[in-house]
Amino acid sequence: MSNSNQQDKVVVLVCPVCHSQLWVDLKSVEIIKVEKGKKPKSSLDDLLAKEKEKKAKADLRFEATAKMAQEKKKKLEKEFKKFLETWEEDKD
Repeated sequence: MSNSNQQDKVVVLVCPVCHSQLWVDLKSVEIIKVEKGKKPKSSLDDLLAKEKEKKAKADLRFEATAKMAQEKKKKLEKEFKKFLETWEEDKD
């Protein structure tokens, strides 16, 4: 390869995450141009599926929180009853 061909080389890199394109000059190792990636358009079915998934996750979190609150309430009631029993015994 001739030296002039190497100087004129520009490499296009594509980011696998955001799909942006970077044009890099190999001689100066500088970015010449940046083009932001385009997001693929989602279909209505894809959007509906994502929303159903979000709703299902929210429902699960709500149920888990409600269950934890019930367990906490039962534990506090048990501790309160135990306290009342010991208080009654100490009172006598």
